[in-house]
Amino acid sequence: MYMMLVSQKFKKKYIALWLFSIMAVIFYMNSILEKDCPRNNEDQMQYPIEPNNQISLFSYNKNVPIIFVGGVPRSGTTLMRAMLDAHPNIHCGEETRIIPRILTMRNQWANSPKESERLQNAGITDEILDSAVGAFITEVVANHGKKSEKMCNKDPLVLRYTSYLKSIFPKSKFVFMVRDGRAVVHSIITRKVTITGFNLNSYEDCLSKWNFLIQLMYAQCISVGPENCLPVYYEQLVLHPEQNMKRILDFLGIEWNDAVLQHEKLIGKEISLSKNERSSDQVIKPVNLEALNSWVGKIPADVIARMDTIAPMLRQLGYDPNANPPNYGEPDQKIKDNTFHIKQNKDYWLALAKKYSVHVKDSVL
Repeated sequence: MYMMLVSQKFKKKYIALWLFSIMAVIFYMNSILEKDCPRNNEDQMQYPIEPNNQISLFSYNKNVPIIFVGGVPRSGTTLMRAMLDAHPNIHCGEETRIIPRILTMRNQWANSPKESERLQNAGITDEILDSAVGAFITEVVANHGKKSEKMCNKDPLVLRYTSYLKSIFPKSKFVFMVRDGRAVVHSIITRKVTITGFNLNSYEDCLSKWNFLIQLMYAQCISVGPENCLPVYYEQLVLHPEQNMKRILDFLGIEWNDAVLQHEKLIGKEISLSKNERSSDQVIKPVNLEALNSWVGKIPADVIARMDTIAPMLRQLGYDPNANPPNYGEPDQKIKDNTFHIKQNKDYWLALAKKYSVHVKDSVL
């Protein structure tokens, strides 16, 4: 019995190390390809990985509480994590990009009968795999930024796997960012955000893909229950940040701190940003109304006319597919003031945006 336990522990450590090796090789090969075949930043986002000379394999503990922030990309996940990062007891940090990939790999193994059979025959059970994946995620979340009392991860697409994450981290909490799909798709297309399967030349295709992803994530959120997954509407977060951040921190079981309402003051200090992430030039600013209705008048008329058919999740989530522009509500006075200040100081914010993002051009703010 003792030898069996030792063997099981060895397999878990071995698989976790194996996962790290796989990801290291993937990113090493990507770096070689990028050196040999440079790409235009407008067409492809690149995410450099900083070397870490101190590698320590965390012991996987199912009871480690992790906050997962996600949603369809361009739904306000970066703003959400920046506001959470302003809290002295929370660290989310930049997108890791590798956690969604490892979850996708695990899902592929589970859905392939042949691969599952091979793993079982090799003595690699689901328990061992899940423990290894849990150790991998714990290691990445714990060590890819500053140490903090509350561990947090912001990789938008991880919420495709909410139920699975809940099974390997039972005490985890999920903040599910929801945004008007029309605004999401307009942002994806105009900012050239590459997402597998999205045709950036077609509003209809992107809206259809948004509908599929949001439906999947919404179902996953519902499946783990309201005590574990909290939908947060981007529009309401922007209009009423204090009211919504109090609700979010209460859901997470974290005491209130006013710093979450002034995240912009901590950018470059307590809050680090990746120059490659497409939202970095936006979250350097205080919460404002700039992005709420920027999509209005930009979507082709024939797509607008069939919106209910193309993206039925809009109506299910409470958005009016026929409202152009929609009425999201009246903002707090502070948010009106922030927006006015930003408009009056465009040159200042443009210069600052260039400092924090490689994607900003002189004509774009």
